[in-house]
Amino acid sequence: MDKVMLWVTEPSHFFAFVFFVFGCVMGSFLNVCIYRMPLGKSLLHPPSSCPHCGYRIPWFQNIPILTWILQRGKCAHCSNPIRARYLYVELLTGIMFAAVWLIAYCQLPNSNIATQILVGVALSLLMAGLIVATAIDFEHFIIPDEITIGGVAAGLFLSASIPELHSLFLKSGASRWQAVSHSLLGAAVGGGIVYAVVLLGKLMFGRLTFEFDAPTSVTFSETELLLPDRAILYEDVFYRRSDIVRLHADKVELIDRCFIDVDVALSSDQLKIGVDTFSTAETPHMEVVTRKIVVPREAMGFGDVKFMAAIGSFLGWQATVFSLMASAMVGSIVGICLMLLRRTDISGRLPYGPYIALATVFWIFGGHALWRYWWEMSPLLR
Repeated sequence: MDKVMLWVTEPSHFFAFVFFVFGCVMGSFLNVCIYRMPLGKSLLHPPSSCPHCGYRIPWFQNIPILTWILQRGKCAHCSNPIRARYLYVELLTGIMFAAVWLIAYCQLPNSNIATQILVGVALSLLMAGLIVATAIDFEHFIIPDEITIGGVAAGLFLSASIPELHSLFLKSGASRWQAVSHSLLGAAVGGGIVYAVVLLGKLMFGRLTFEFDAPTSVTFSETELLLPDRAILYEDVFYRRSDIVRLHADKVELIDRCFIDVDVALSSDQLKIGVDTFSTAETPHMEVVTRKIVVPREAMGFGDVKFMAAIGSFLGWQATVFSLMASAMVGSIVGICLMLLRRTDISGRLPYGPYIALATVFWIFGGHALWRYWWEMSPLLR
């Protein structure tokens, strides 16, 4: 009994368990976000249901981790397989929530337990955003604005409400004003340096060519270019007026007309099909059949710019600089490994957001200590 009471009364043990359980429950909701956000669906309605048969899942069949294991990864109604991602996200979220609580508890020893819990909750919210952004970016090559722009707003609000959040990564404590200033500067530096990388990447890497073995249907919607294996947002393509998507189409279908065997050039405000010119505002939808398409190439997408700004608003400008450098190193290691495995075809299809997310996790779990050591050992940079 004494051992049980010791476990319950010891904050590091008890609240680590609480954060783990809460994280697993939140992971179930994050799975909903990962599935529905890219499709523009409501996160609340309809309730959880099987993606195969539409069976409404009752609460007792929606218990994180346990349900998936007990049902052997299958729907209880139709027995179709439920992706293992649901289990992994729930388990990972639980582990990450417990881990960031321990970071808050261990690195804020002079703060009261309520403050440590609030900091743990703030970091858990950031972790949730990193997990959702990583999963969606891997699958859809986008990071939703709800995660990025919403993350900037959440980071600023939490910095003002819980200034101790920034005390974790600063050498001294942070007042409310210092925390807000740190958050604002982090968002500005994070977004700014990645935006500079994006522009530099366009100048250095020029264009990206997609070639198909057979005539392939490609769709131009109001907001994105839909290729067979990915979606490319126009905001990630058109930075300058000189950025143009080019292709030769066997067939072009607009809402009210059709073209055969023509060259197509699309810029941010103009669409040229053969000798005819249209305003992009007047042509919200176009389908083409082509073997080759040339797209202005970016080192990173604009979603990554907003993503880094969100991280900066939570963690400060130092975290964004560290994450940019660490993500480049991780990307290089992955690229080298793929080259050794002779899978260079995959490297061009990997989004950059997950590298940024992983580098941010490195920062939280020790990267800030490396940064502080490097900063103090470099007198010219202090």
